[in-house]
Amino acid sequence: MTTILPQLTTPLQQTRVDVFNEIFVLFLGLGTLVGIVVVSYTLYNAYKYRDDGNHGEDEDLPVVGELPTGGKGGRKLFLSFGLSAVIVLGLVFWSYQMLLYVEAGPGDEAQEEALNVDVEGQAFSWTFQYENGVESNGELVVPADREIQLNVTSIDVWHAFGIPDQRAKADAIPGEYSETWFIADAPENGENVTHEDAIECFELCGAGHSNMKADLTVMEEEAFQEWMAEQEAQANSGGNESGGGNESATGTQTGPEGNESSANGTDAASNESGANESSAAGAGGNATDAANETNAGNESDTNGTDASGDDGNNDTEDNETDGNADDESGQEGES
Repeated sequence: MTTILPQLTTPLQQTRVDVFNEIFVLFLGLGTLVGIVVVSYTLYNAYKYRDDGNHGEDEDLPVVGELPTGGKGGRKLFLSFGLSAVIVLGLVFWSYQMLLYVEAGPGDEAQEEALNVDVEGQAFSWTFQYENGVESNGELVVPADREIQLNVTSIDVWHAFGIPDQRAKADAIPGEYSETWFIADAPENGENVTHEDAIECFELCGAGHSNMKADLTVMEEEAFQEWMAEQEAQANSGGNESGGGNESATGTQTGPEGNESSANGTDAASNESGANESSAAGAGGNATDAANETNAGNESDTNGTDASGDDGNNDTEDNETDGNADDESGQEGES
């Protein structure tokens, strides 16, 4: 109790984990104390006013028409209700102050040194973008003992970003930004600590909702600066490589003459090939014409031969006619 009550008047410089742990411990302690008092008093009254078998006159038995006496003016009732009201109001006031701290953050000085990270949810993964443009997919890398300010949004459907170990949670709504923050404790022995699947989605967003997780890596400040420098160098080297690719494209653009020459050479080769093909086609045509002429000559010779054959046949018929005429003349002479 001595470590909690001074926080009502002194500035709070705690993590969200510390705040919620203190709220939990205080309510648990007071709740346990009140429970013990109530149960003990109930058992005491049950034992004191038990039935002992003596049914004589009872001074506490109410009588019709008479006011009860011996109640000491209701001081017990006032004490019990007054004490309960003080406890409840004190808890409400203290809890409200603690929750205001959770909403506002550690303070202006801490917020000036805070690391701002944009968190983008997409089914079913998380993307983290730092102020210098460095992006990380599936892993949030943060320095220890430093406020981390998260700006959470979504690009498709509703999600809910949450880190249970850090008591941080914010809705991821398309087109809107929700803010939350946390301060991670320094890792033991100065070594980097990676909490696997420490980041989860707490809004049912589809078939892969249960797999929408990411890792949380906590580093010392120096190690984090080295990691950030490496990420920037990789990003710059990637940009230079992309620029080299553009130069290559420019080199390609500066050589249209070579392309035109190649195209002209290709056209010339095509023309030569076409000319050769035309010549071959012409030669083929000449050969075809020659063949046609030869066939025509052969046909003419054949026709001539047929005609000669016909003449021979005609001569033979004439000879036969002459022979018959001679035979007829001889027969007439003999007669």
